[in-house]
Amino acid sequence: MRVLVIGSGGREHAIVWALSRSSGVDKIFCAPGNGGIQELAELVPISVNDFDGLGQFALEKEVGLVVVGPDDPLADGIVDHLQGMGLKVFGPNKAAAQIEGSKIFMKDLCHKYRIPTAAYETFDDAERALTYIREQGAPIVLKADGLAAGKGVIVAETLEEAEAAIDKIMLQRAFGDAGERIIVEEFLAGQEVSILAFVDGDTVRPMIEAQDHKPAYDGDEGPNTGGMGTYAPVPQICRAQLQQAVETIIEPAARAMVQEGRSFSGVLFAGLMMTTDGPRLIEFNARFGDPETQVVLPLLKTDLFEVLLATAEGRLDQVELQWKEGAAVCVILASGGYPTSYEKGFAISGLDQVDTLVFHAGTKVEAGGAVTNGGRVLGVVATGPDVATARAKAYEEAVKIDFEGRHMRSDIALKAALPV
Repeated sequence: MRVLVIGSGGREHAIVWALSRSSGVDKIFCAPGNGGIQELAELVPISVNDFDGLGQFALEKEVGLVVVGPDDPLADGIVDHLQGMGLKVFGPNKAAAQIEGSKIFMKDLCHKYRIPTAAYETFDDAERALTYIREQGAPIVLKADGLAAGKGVIVAETLEEAEAAIDKIMLQRAFGDAGERIIVEEFLAGQEVSILAFVDGDTVRPMIEAQDHKPAYDGDEGPNTGGMGTYAPVPQICRAQLQQAVETIIEPAARAMVQEGRSFSGVLFAGLMMTTDGPRLIEFNARFGDPETQVVLPLLKTDLFEVLLATAEGRLDQVELQWKEGAAVCVILASGGYPTSYEKGFAISGLDQVDTLVFHAGTKVEAGGAVTNGGRVLGVVATGPDVATARAKAYEEAVKIDFEGRHMRSDIALKAALPV
């Protein structure tokens, strides 16, 4: 079957890589793709927001399955549009993608169906929000309601930081219309963990858990990013807690979406905090995570194409997932200055020296080779019998790659790799 993957990041490279290993896939297209994806798929110069162009291309090329990677087109209704053109699509429709498109919708859904999450209030007026945080005190968490490329969440350690966050989100509109409304919620202490699950209505197939590193610098310091690295599994979180998260958060959410007339089909990504009172939901995403996908898919033994196709055809209940033994670690190489201002176009050296998986995120290929073309440039992924071994290998290979301003955290997966 011919498959079209929509997107251009590390997540999409990982998806294309996994699909390329399937005997059921004859040809892969990727729109618009990046410098690394072009080695596995035919790149298509069509924007992720050109729904008509993507649909016409898929019809002309007799594509049997379209896989949507990024959040924006999902929230804008790309699945509805392509399905209306007669195409088979993996991903949630616009109504279901609202679970990520609006954090307020998500929190209200949790409240209605008693899904464990942090206490919260919503605001569309900055002065009212300021009054509330001054009453509550810090630490406290502030979130833009809409999509903000993974950067719309600010954990304020002090009242001054919380006040500055309200100014940034609601008055300066640093995240555009996404900050028209905000959520202010209680600060939860514990370890974060991500559980992605294939979902088809009320059928849920959880993937192996992962842990991301959002802040830009070592020790979880600095501004939030789209993710500076990740690893899977997360051995310091007990299996019982992970199962509890599936049973009290992910499965009830899938059932709730069916009840709300927004039946979900695709990947439901739960960002969780493992607190002393049990798992609590931080947020839901309506697609594969980035960079979680880069460590989850290399550990998937089951044919990814068969899972995506079954989900799109409404028969996920016939599929059971199998996982490889061992662990995977992803170290992100980012542009200097990311996630704020950074320059592009720097030559990347050392890629031909690396002896492990490298997923391209912000790259393009010019006459002289690959150059940087984004904030997160590459994800170096290594597998091994345990997290410590995979981590050592990932860093050993990552340092072989260089470009001007290259930045990476040195403590990815350290929480799991250190002896207890």
